[in-house]
Amino acid sequence: MFPSNSVQNRARRHIGPTLALLALVSWIAGPNAGGSGAASLKESGSPSEEVLFTSSQTTLPGKLHPYFLEPSRGGIREVIADKYKKRYQQWKHEFLSTEAGRRQWQVYAHHPHLVLTITVSPNNSHGGKTGGYQWDGSGNMIGATVTLGDRIDQGYPDAVYYPVTNALALLESFGLVSANALAATKIAHELGHVNRTATTGIALYQLQNQLIPVYDSILLVNGYDTLDPRLIELARQMGGIPAEISVEREYWAEANALLYLRERISDKRFQRSLSKKIKENIDLCDTCCGERFLQIAQSQSLLP
Repeated sequence: MFPSNSVQNRARRHIGPTLALLALVSWIAGPNAGGSGAASLKESGSPSEEVLFTSSQTTLPGKLHPYFLEPSRGGIREVIADKYKKRYQQWKHEFLSTEAGRRQWQVYAHHPHLVLTITVSPNNSHGGKTGGYQWDGSGNMIGATVTLGDRIDQGYPDAVYYPVTNALALLESFGLVSANALAATKIAHELGHVNRTATTGIALYQLQNQLIPVYDSILLVNGYDTLDPRLIELARQMGGIPAEISVEREYWAEANALLYLRERISDKRFQRSLSKKIKENIDLCDTCCGERFLQIAQSQSLLP
C-alpha cells in the first residue's frame, strides 16, 4: 500500500548495513546487470503494439482489447472509469514492457480461481491500496482488489517503508525516469501485496489484522511500554510487533517493484546510482525487516 505522502513513525531496531548491501548486490547481479541497452526509464513504445493477457483469452498481439472482460472463474477484471482509461492503459503498457510484468499479468489473467479487480480512484491520488481479499473454504484466495490513485505517475513515497520506489526520485532529478515508469513501479508494488497475501495464509493474515489495533491501543495507554507482558504475548501470536509486520509487508511489495526495475534499468551507471540510494533508504529503517528484503530480493519467483 502506498500513502500519498506519509512519514511512518513506528518503533524501530537496527539493521546491519551489510545485509542491505547484499540485497542490492543481488539485484545488480540480476539477468540484465551487464547490459548496455536502455540507459533510462523513458517510454518503451506505442501501447498499440503491446501484448496483452486477458482473463478469457490466450496471449494476443496487436490492437488494444476491451477493458471489461468478466472472468468466468478467475482472471483480471479492470474496472476503469472513462476519464482514467487513457492514462491507465499507458501505465499498464509500461508495466507489460518487461518480462516480469508480463509473467505476473499472465498468472493472474489465467488464474483458476482468483479474481483480481483493478480500478483507479482519485482517493490517495499518488498512491495505491490493495485489499478486498476473499478466501474460499479451503483457504485459497479467490478475490483481491488493487485501487490505483489517479496520479500514481507523480509523487514519491516515504524512503523508510518504500526504499525502492522512493529511490527513483534520484533518477528523475536527472530526467531519466518517465511518469509512466514511476506508475508502473507502483503497480508492481501493489501486485507484490497480492502475491504476498496469497501465500501468507488466511489465518495469520486475519489474526494480524485483528490483533494490531489491540496492540496499538494498549501501547497508547501504558506509556509506550513495549515490555508490557500483554504486548509481548500479542507480538508472539502475530509473529512480530505491528511496526515489523507493516515494514515486512511493504518490503515484500517493494521487492516486486525491484523485479520490474531490474529489467527496465540496464545501464550499469544508473544501476549503481539507484542501488546506492536504495541501500541508503534501507539503512534508515531500524527494524529487523532488512533480512526479509534480502530474502525476497534474491528470490526468482514471488508469485503464489
